[in-house]
Amino acid sequence: MNAAQFFPFRAQPMIALLVLLLSGAPVIAQEEVQTIAIHSRGLQRVGNTFESVWLIDNQTVLVPLKKTLEFDILHRFGTIKNGYDDFWGLYAPSNIRLGFSYVPVQNLMLGFGFTKENLLWDVSAKYAFFKEKNGSPVSVTYFVNMAADTRKEARIQGYRNFTDRLSYFHQLMVARKVSRDFSVQASVSLSHFNNVEAYVNAAGEITRKMENDHLAFSLLGRYKVSDAFAFIANYDQPITKHRTNNPDPNISLGVELATPLHAFQVFVGNYQKIVPQYSNVFNQNNYQQIGNFLIGFNITRLLDVQEESLGQMMFKRKSKKAE
Repeated sequence: MNAAQFFPFRAQPMIALLVLLLSGAPVIAQEEVQTIAIHSRGLQRVGNTFESVWLIDNQTVLVPLKKTLEFDILHRFGTIKNGYDDFWGLYAPSNIRLGFSYVPVQNLMLGFGFTKENLLWDVSAKYAFFKEKNGSPVSVTYFVNMAADTRKEARIQGYRNFTDRLSYFHQLMVARKVSRDFSVQASVSLSHFNNVEAYVNAAGEITRKMENDHLAFSLLGRYKVSDAFAFIANYDQPITKHRTNNPDPNISLGVELATPLHAFQVFVGNYQKIVPQYSNVFNQNNYQQIGNFLIGFNITRLLDVQEESLGQMMFKRKSKKAE
């Protein structure tokens, strides 16, 4: 199926307008952000292996500087299988995560977030063991989180205790900036769910439908076309085999616009879940069927609280001399 068949003529101008609007916000703000960042420490993002702590569906090795606050908006629209009926998923049920992170000490980032699907609250920690720019041939970072399903339908989900609602994710990331413009990262992850579905077999034994633990591998890359613009790609491969409901791999492609304190990514992929253990274990969108892909975007905003004052940014009035 080619692009002309998939996007009818009547929708092409609207798609073009949507892309222009989505990509326009960071560009418009770039001059202002660059001005603010002149007073920040070393223009935080310059020379980093990656421009954001997120690249599509995965964490990157990046841990911002000490005393940096970060705000994330991660959004996944619905799949495009219904075509024009729900405007290729843009009006379908979506998934959203709002996240906040802070770097209290060098190389350690702590965060929390809330996701629409399953009303998931998550807390996380991320530590950079090695950084390529400090003499190491690669960057090595470890990420861990814990998520809690806070929906009220406890009996439907089979939750008896609060601990049944908990899940965990561990990821070890190794990355290298191969050239000035090209960066690549490989990761191995372990997802764990305290509670999984089960059934009673013919012998009267309780048998799990899926394993509690799940191993996966991911590969992601970025190629910079300019200082602000880059092509990005992400691949996730499940390793663990389950009795039923084996998850499908994820393939995502997109673009990134980044300034020293902002990053904006828009992409097409087949992960709609956002919290990583849910994406890795429960993805049932088969990438071999084009209708299972969806549009998503990530927005991250850094605030260097050592060099910048949020109060001044919000409430300081312009000097009359500057007018």
